[in-house]
Amino acid sequence: MIGSAGGGAPLPPVHDVPMGEHRDGVSVRDSMPRLGVLALPLTLLTGKPTAGQRPFRFTPTAHLVNALLSVGCGLVAGWFALRWSGWALLLLVPCWSMVLHGIRNLRMMMFHQCAHRNMWNRRRADSALGRFIAALLVIQGFTAYSREHVVDHHAVNHMTLRDPTVQAFLLTLRLRPGMSRRDMWRRVLGLLVSPRFHTTFLIARVRSYAHGSSTRARIGAVALHGSVAATAVAADAAVFLLVCWLLPLTVFFQVSNTLRLCVKHTFPTADQRDRRGRAYFASLTNAIFIGERAPDRALRGPRAAAAWTRWWARLLVVHFPARYLVLTGDTVCHDFHHRFPMSRQWADYIFAREADAAAGTPGWPPYRHVWGLVPAIDAVFDSLRVADPAEYDPDRLADVSSRELFAAFDD
Repeated sequence: MIGSAGGGAPLPPVHDVPMGEHRDGVSVRDSMPRLGVLALPLTLLTGKPTAGQRPFRFTPTAHLVNALLSVGCGLVAGWFALRWSGWALLLLVPCWSMVLHGIRNLRMMMFHQCAHRNMWNRRRADSALGRFIAALLVIQGFTAYSREHVVDHHAVNHMTLRDPTVQAFLLTLRLRPGMSRRDMWRRVLGLLVSPRFHTTFLIARVRSYAHGSSTRARIGAVALHGSVAATAVAADAAVFLLVCWLLPLTVFFQVSNTLRLCVKHTFPTADQRDRRGRAYFASLTNAIFIGERAPDRALRGPRAAAAWTRWWARLLVVHFPARYLVLTGDTVCHDFHHRFPMSRQWADYIFAREADAAAGTPGWPPYRHVWGLVPAIDAVFDSLRVADPAEYDPDRLADVSSRELFAAFDD
């Protein structure tokens, strides 16, 4: 599975799909259980259909409703947890998870597609939803994001110093070409538990929203959050608001955001001179499938039981949280979006990508992918490690504000 991108220069090792995708002619995804009741859940979790699986159609509105229901159910679980206390406080874990999952989907899919005027393909409706999400989540103003995202992230500036993603890597995370993978992990994990980092991040979010929004939008946002706070105080629910809404909206959102940034795109190598064309741009984005190869079905007895127990445990404890809380929505198939940013099939991202791959990716090089969140982060870190230090010199970004840097953490 190691090769070149559509006839261009050979891909460097850090960009390659890991070996072992197929074993005895069976892919990682096809090695997993194929029971009818598990087929769709496993496809949604992994981001990869089984061979010949019948597509399941989603709509933009279905994704929006799912996100809002996730937030609503999470808040209900949190309300019962605080009301009953004691062992019921364990309900705070699903509360935080569902709220975070919902707001990340609002940000990563709905807000993103609204910026491309591609949510419902209706300019006014898309803009209205985008502005509401920006105000609700306190993220970069919709108008500013729409402009910067298309110009600096989807055009010739992709993965250059003009790209907000690159700026965030170099100046916010302070990662550099030549650093070891271990040092990069240490620095990122240190930031994730740093109160100063989260405080700075939150302040930058507020500034980014205020700077990128109209006066009318800012007044609306203040009214929205002010009315929510006043209602919570009047209903003696200030603790509920703080624990069940503000905590996922701030610290947890920012942790998820940072980990997502670390898998978005790989860096070009120093010897990659041709920075144009589909082969080059395709080489910068991998799909990130979630899961791992299932145990050999030839195993029997205690060995089979132990292997399958371990596999299911890792699927539920390691891979499911990575998918549900970090690689939410269509982020697992982000490479499809970069090839077809205006595709009306974005809501069916899993099956749309699979169909394009099955058709031979007309006009594009073959898709590439990585299995697992940590291997995907490793691939990005390794690509930065061998990137050109002169090209990615942070001193050349002295005029970039912290507000802009933290605004860059999302797609």
